[in-house]
Amino acid sequence: MIKRDLEPLLLSSLRRFPVVALVGPRQVGKTTLARTLARKLGHAVYLDLERPSDAAKLTDPELYLEPLAGRLVILDEIQRRPELFPVLRSLVDAKRANGRFLILGSASPDLSRQSSESLAGRIIYHELTPFAMGEVATSARDTRMTLWTRGGFPGSYLASSNARSLAWREAFIETHLQRDLPALGVRIPATALRRFWEMLAHYHGQLWNASKIAGSLGVSPPTAKHYLDTLEDTFMIRQLPPFAANLKKRLVKSPKVYLRDSGLLHALLRIGTMDDLLGHPVAGASWEGWVIEQALAASGGNTGASFFRTAAGAEIDLVLERPRAMRIALEIKLSSAPKPSRGFWSGVADLKPSAAYVVYPGKEHYPLGQGVEALPVSMLADVLHN
Repeated sequence: MIKRDLEPLLLSSLRRFPVVALVGPRQVGKTTLARTLARKLGHAVYLDLERPSDAAKLTDPELYLEPLAGRLVILDEIQRRPELFPVLRSLVDAKRANGRFLILGSASPDLSRQSSESLAGRIIYHELTPFAMGEVATSARDTRMTLWTRGGFPGSYLASSNARSLAWREAFIETHLQRDLPALGVRIPATALRRFWEMLAHYHGQLWNASKIAGSLGVSPPTAKHYLDTLEDTFMIRQLPPFAANLKKRLVKSPKVYLRDSGLLHALLRIGTMDDLLGHPVAGASWEGWVIEQALAASGGNTGASFFRTAAGAEIDLVLERPRAMRIALEIKLSSAPKPSRGFWSGVADLKPSAAYVVYPGKEHYPLGQGVEALPVSMLADVLHN
């Protein structure tokens, strides 16, 4: 069993909030984590709303749930029963106690809530991502490279071979398109969304250009944006916003688009092995997106993230805004001897961050000059935690 970094935070939230929501894509490990918490806490009731027998227990949800006021109730796949949210609010208000409900959903908070009444002030949301480097890391470089190549979904990362890992990811993509999205009420033809998803894989790490992508697909720019938002809402892609500040410089205003899981990116591009990946033109962009996800996972939920780019050519791959006005700049290089670009030096001069690093797959942590350090990706979490 791989212990998830989110576990202690969930336990803390259950002590502070009546309702805790654990969201994330399917097959990421939400149910496994919830059952682990249930065993530790004891006396928990688990209901899978995809099972007819469990769903039948909630024919009259108030009648079933009210006597369980002293126990943790876990409701899995909550997005299938949005009408439960007003009931949960009523039960919480009738007997205010922390740790009453843990709800699990395979969609983002906005989709999970849908048109239900708000649980504002009663609920806190946590996102479970695919495996992060710190959850599976050993001192072995191969572990990190496997995580980058296969991605962090447990079924893919833990597969017994590269072929089985790739087969798992291909099946996941088809299931997401054919089953998961329609179950969430998304009415987009699976073939159209598959083509769009594959196109995003080729544009991974680039600026969003709705007109260009829409033209290639033969749809309107608003339709392309709807496709993009759908994949973002279901945790498949990330729109990294541009840095916004009054620097009296012309800043790029379009977001960058990344596929969040590197394994799914590689499956869409039909990349099956590390050798295939290192010889593919997307390798550098893939590494950049993977390091960004690792950095955000290590930073926690109280960190703002953006990229910095000016019309004059200054550019920083990732800018992290931390508490107490701390700003960290990251340049990401797939090289054993990383050298910051001229644009990065210009970006550092413009932003004057508290710390600046060039993240690379090597082993040595050393200064590059002017307050910039070369940072092995294996040390990224330690630096961001501190």
